[in-house]
Amino acid sequence: MTTVGQALVAGLRARGVEVVFGIPGVHTIQLYRGLSGGGIRHVTPRHEQGAAFMADGYARVSGKPGVAFVITGPGLTNALTAMAQARADSVPILVISGVNRRDSLGKSLGLLHEVPDQAALVRALCPSFQVDHPEKLDSVLTRAFAALTTGRPGPVHIEIPTDVMPLPCPPPKAPAPAEQRTLPDLSAAVQRLAQAQRPVILAGGGVRRAEAALRALAERLDAPVVQTVNARGLMHGHPLTVPASPSLNAVRALIAGSDQLLALGTEFGPTDYDMYVRGGLPDLSGMIRIDLCAAQLARHRAALTLQADAGEVMSALLPRLGAKSAQGAARAAAARAAARAELSPAMVGQVAMLEAMRAAVPGAIIVGDSTQPVYAGNLCYDHDRAGGWFNAATGYGALGFAPGAAVGAALAAPGTPVICLTGDGGLQFSPGELRTALDERLPVTFVIWNNAGFQEIADAMADAGTEVIGCTPSPLNLRPFAQACDLPFAQVPADPDALRQALAARPPGPNLIEVRVT
Repeated sequence: MTTVGQALVAGLRARGVEVVFGIPGVHTIQLYRGLSGGGIRHVTPRHEQGAAFMADGYARVSGKPGVAFVITGPGLTNALTAMAQARADSVPILVISGVNRRDSLGKSLGLLHEVPDQAALVRALCPSFQVDHPEKLDSVLTRAFAALTTGRPGPVHIEIPTDVMPLPCPPPKAPAPAEQRTLPDLSAAVQRLAQAQRPVILAGGGVRRAEAALRALAERLDAPVVQTVNARGLMHGHPLTVPASPSLNAVRALIAGSDQLLALGTEFGPTDYDMYVRGGLPDLSGMIRIDLCAAQLARHRAALTLQADAGEVMSALLPRLGAKSAQGAARAAAARAAARAELSPAMVGQVAMLEAMRAAVPGAIIVGDSTQPVYAGNLCYDHDRAGGWFNAATGYGALGFAPGAAVGAALAAPGTPVICLTGDGGLQFSPGELRTALDERLPVTFVIWNNAGFQEIADAMADAGTEVIGCTPSPLNLRPFAQACDLPFAQVPADPDALRQALAARPPGPNLIEVRVT
């Protein structure tokens, strides 16, 4: 007999799921019955929030939905923060939880892990589907994966009542092949781009898997390419690249001087386009905007909107556009230099630390938390791997993101070095996930920026004329902490050469490097 729990795992495997992150509990035992021999690797985090952060990192790197199993009630509520981060950054994660037996729902009987209306709690963030009968499993999986893989991606939730999980269930059906997407009429876009003399491309996270098409289109148009945080790593070192935030005056001047903006897969979120909440963003109403999400396209004025995959549109535009000379390389170089000049001396030093990481570990994935060098890098830093720079310092901004997400990233790209860059404060949100990296023997280097507090917040409070309160939690003593985690340890000052040498000498497998900031 195949149970619902077993059929669920088989249905996930049929849809390409290879890894599940989760902490088992009495309400998910039947799901774990399906995992035994189901062909899916299980990874155990130390907290359900970590499970969903791992699913997030896995999805960003693999391009496939990340999946987490969590228990009813506290398991799901623990995962909600990570689900909100995934929603903000358009990352497809599937969180599958239990829920109490069907005849108890909504009755407040005081059952273990009871929530008055668990699905309603989740629907504030994302779609939630309930499998309240075995016959519904296939349709729920189909709807859930449609939400994960079509349109703007994000989190999705499935809940299964505990009394449904062990019931007999028909074997899952093979998923239907994905439908071919049709492109909108590109004639107006071709005409506007052909007439442009000073085009600029704004690239967001929606193009992170379309580097070749972006490079080819930028070269055809001779257009500088401004990258938001989730597009960093694209076109590394290219003469047309502008790996700097549109929050900076230099980048805004480049945008203002354009006679045709082409916005690709970017939502124009304030943490990318107005980090300092100053206003003054140049007029964007004349842009061509391409995005998968109709709701996103309706949120900002544009001369032309196209609802489509940005990579597919770029590939379709190429044969219809002639090459042009628009002094793109000179405009991009001027913007890069001016953007770098806007950074404070402290930020310049922090970016130098990032560049030391890049030099010591070429092609690494750097997963960041909300910490000083990550904020500096989000303003102006050119990474050397497409999709290899991401963090939680934009959008939802959840502290504690990086350790779990780094584990997921390492599992999604076996053998690829991963650097988890987090602060001493952020580390204390999720220190247990370092043990998961050890359990899984992952090549993750945890670089801890130890300034003995929440220095970014302290600076913001001081700038606002507010007394600095609550920003000096005592940091972990990282040498014995690393020893307790069975991780090799090194300590360096905030010096690029010292960090470069420590990274070059790092042992295989997980390890920890403390950067002492004075």
